[in-house]
Amino acid sequence: MGHSQYDPAVRGRKAWNAGRQVGAKRPLKPRQVWQIRFFLDREGRLRDRALFDLAIDSKLRGCDLIRIKIGTLVIGSQILTRAMVLQQKTGRPVQFELMSDARASLLAWLERRGGTIDDYAFPSRIDPTCHMSTRQYARLVDEWVTAIGLRREEYGTHSLRRTKASIIYKATGNLRAVQILLGHTKIENTVRYLGVDIEDALALSEGTEI
Repeated sequence: MGHSQYDPAVRGRKAWNAGRQVGAKRPLKPRQVWQIRFFLDREGRLRDRALFDLAIDSKLRGCDLIRIKIGTLVIGSQILTRAMVLQQKTGRPVQFELMSDARASLLAWLERRGGTIDDYAFPSRIDPTCHMSTRQYARLVDEWVTAIGLRREEYGTHSLRRTKASIIYKATGNLRAVQILLGHTKIENTVRYLGVDIEDALALSEGTEI
C-alpha cells in the first residue's frame, strides 16, 4: 500500500527524484566520442572499444545491443558493412551500418574472443554462454563517460543510441531518415526522442531560401 500525500508520515520525506537528473540523457558530441575511443585504446580494452563503437553505429537500445550474436556481425572472416536485428521492444527489424572504426574494433575483439556464430558477441562475466546484462552495460557506460570528465547523471546507455541519430538530424534535418534508423514506429516518437522544438524547425526554415 502506498502513502497519501496528506498522510503525516510523508511530511519531510524526500521525493523519489530529489537530487537526481531526470529526463532524456544527452547525446555525445563527436569530440567526446573520440575521447572515449582514445581512453579505451590507451587502456587496452578491446571488448569495450568494440561494444562502444557498435553502440554508436547501430543506434540500438541496450537490450538489443547486448543480445547481438557473432553471426549477426560477420560473414566468413569479415565484419559486415550492414547488419540487421529484430528489436525486442517493437518486434520489428532494424538495419544499421558498421563503419570502418567499428569493423576494425569488432574484428580485433572477436578474434580475441573466439566462439561460433551462435555465441553472443559480448558474453556475461558470470556465465559465458549468456550475454552481458543491461546493468553491466550501464555500469560500463558510466565508467566511460566519467573517464573523460562527464557527469554520469547526464549520460547513459541511451546517450550512445542518440548520438549518431542527433548528428544526422542536425546535419540533414531529415526526421524520416532518423526514424527509420532508430526503428521508431511513429515519427512523433522520433520528434520527442530528439527533442525537436520550434527553434529547430525555425533554424531549418531560415536556412532554406526560395
